[in-house]
Amino acid sequence: MSKVTKWSGVCAVAILLSACGAANESELQQWMNEQKSQIQPKVKPISEPKQFKAESYNLVSELEPFSLQKLTQALNKDSSRVQSNQALIAPELARRRDPLEEFPLDTMTLVGHLTKAGQPVALVTVGKLLYQVRVGEHLGQNYGRVMNITETEITLREVVQDAAGEWVERTASLQLQERLK
Repeated sequence: MSKVTKWSGVCAVAILLSACGAANESELQQWMNEQKSQIQPKVKPISEPKQFKAESYNLVSELEPFSLQKLTQALNKDSSRVQSNQALIAPELARRRDPLEEFPLDTMTLVGHLTKAGQPVALVTVGKLLYQVRVGEHLGQNYGRVMNITETEITLREVVQDAAGEWVERTASLQLQERLK
């Protein structure tokens, strides 16, 4: 077969296909027009907006909410709160940090208890390292100070920020964990 014959066959097929496409297109357009005429959109009307009623300010005899006096009272209250917050966190920021303050409390495990020179000592593991912890030392990332050590628990006093951003004290503990074999 020559090149001319191949090309003439391809052109003939293309002409036949284009003729079929034009006939199908008019049928398709007719069907779309029929469908469009049968569909009726259902749109709910928008309700009328409510009328605005202006309210009068009846508390003229009270302290105006935007007055300088009200603002001064609020600032004084905030400054006294900041001073009490600073009294709680300042000693924690001024001291040297203990090595166990690098780790979150939930990564530590209390594995034992012993007594050295009449003082209780807790055995705490972090990862694969064993540490001895005494009363007064610091644990965890929330400025936790060891307040009490018993055979089954370490009790801590932590200094954390609450939802309002104020520094508050809270109690936390580390419980003895029995090893599963």
